[in-house]
Amino acid sequence: MKHLKIGYLQQHNIADRKTNVLRLAEGIRNLAIRGAELVVLQELHNSLYFCQVEDVDNFDLAEPIPGPSTEFFGQVAKECGVVIVTSLFERRAPGLYHNTAVVIERDGTIAGKYRKMHIPDDPAYYEKFYFTPGDLGFHPIQTSVGKLGVLVCWDQWYPEASRLMALQGAELLIYPTAIGYAANDTEDEQQRQREAWTTVQRGHAVANGLPVVSVNRVGFEPDPSGQTEGIQFWGSSMVVGPQGEMLYRSSTDEEESVIAEIDLAHSEDVRRWWPFLRDRRIDEYGEITKRFID
Repeated sequence: MKHLKIGYLQQHNIADRKTNVLRLAEGIRNLAIRGAELVVLQELHNSLYFCQVEDVDNFDLAEPIPGPSTEFFGQVAKECGVVIVTSLFERRAPGLYHNTAVVIERDGTIAGKYRKMHIPDDPAYYEKFYFTPGDLGFHPIQTSVGKLGVLVCWDQWYPEASRLMALQGAELLIYPTAIGYAANDTEDEQQRQREAWTTVQRGHAVANGLPVVSVNRVGFEPDPSGQTEGIQFWGSSMVVGPQGEMLYRSSTDEEESVIAEIDLAHSEDVRRWWPFLRDRRIDEYGEITKRFID
């Protein structure tokens, strides 16, 4: 048995970045007191989801890595003795920015980082304006609590990303997320989208025999431009077991501070029962790297 207590914060953000960060720190401390060993935060957790508009002034929100946020959360991690998965707007160089997850070890050091690979460009999700696609590849990050396959939001729709993490020994798939409803969609369509989002991540768990942790923000954030009616983030953060079983799923509209316990060793049992990795036809997958097959 290799039990791990995972904590996460499903939070509603406001325009005041300092308040957001201090609330996160308070939440991390509370989770640590309750026994969390690993804490996962939502995507771009320091601020509002600024990608609703294309505004060059928003680049001022970016910061270097290492930088102020990694120093701050590093201090919190060391104080609490927990591993933290953060999600930051990285300023790599003048004119070069990434959507970057940084894993902070329990001693406050940076265990590793992952730059978001799949970048969306949809109404109210104008991420291509801000983020250069990642160039670090799909590689798990070794920590004191296990080997973490950290991906970010839009990456969670792609089976290739989770598979590559699994093939390199990831023990857990983690997705900091920011996703919600479009106000002009019908209620039925909104629910179809949320359930599709849930289903695809449960599918990654089953296909790879690994637990999945996805942490989404919650609450309404208006569109500063007024072009859309804003985003109602649908929460529903989850911890899923290696057979797709829902170990915990948060509400759609409330902030939550959650601890879920998983047995990382159970993945070995599941992979013996369902040997998908054994039966892969790697000799026939060469064309998967093509954009389209005629």
